[in-house]
Amino acid sequence: MSREAILNKVRTALGRSAGQPIAEPPPVRLRVAEMDSETRVASMLRAVEALAGKTRRAATAEDARAYVGAVLDGRTAVASNAPFLRECGIVDLAGVQSGFTGAAALRAICATAEVGITSADYALADTGTLVMLASPAEARLISLLPPVHIAVVPVERVLSGLDELFTILPDPAAETSSMVLITGPSRTADIEQILVRGVHGPGELHVVVVG
Repeated sequence: MSREAILNKVRTALGRSAGQPIAEPPPVRLRVAEMDSETRVASMLRAVEALAGKTRRAATAEDARAYVGAVLDGRTAVASNAPFLRECGIVDLAGVQSGFTGAAALRAICATAEVGITSADYALADTGTLVMLASPAEARLISLLPPVHIAVVPVERVLSGLDELFTILPDPAAETSSMVLITGPSRTADIEQILVRGVHGPGELHVVVVG
């Protein structure tokens, strides 16, 4: 079948004709759910747990620091340069390395660290998703390479969902070279439809919401 015959079949199925101008796309419709802060946090934590992630609602920075210390339990860790981690005192925990500025040094430590600790630019309540904008404060490797990922997020960054995110950040490409959405521990079922965790990223995820 010729190229033109194939294209003609596509046009016919779409109810179009050759040379017809492309219609303007419909306007973007964003619907931001109305929910208070407590409802957002509760929804966020439920969604993470439904995906086999682990959660902690920390009332204070000290509580968050204690939880992270208990998860580490002597394991080596690398922390991002996120200011919130420093505010919580997490970068001062034993075994935590931070403050990397060179890409080579960061790759080397992430390749051997057992735990990666980050904050998150935003968190989405409806799906339990962490929104990570690549920047000097949040290097992508830290949330993707170590086998365990701990995200420590202030409560005011928990949004209702993706629609609210795009009202705040309508053009992510103008703000960052990469926006990563992390929803639960890494998982794949590519081989024989058998679910396996930790193949393409951390197999264990902890989300700590502080405040």
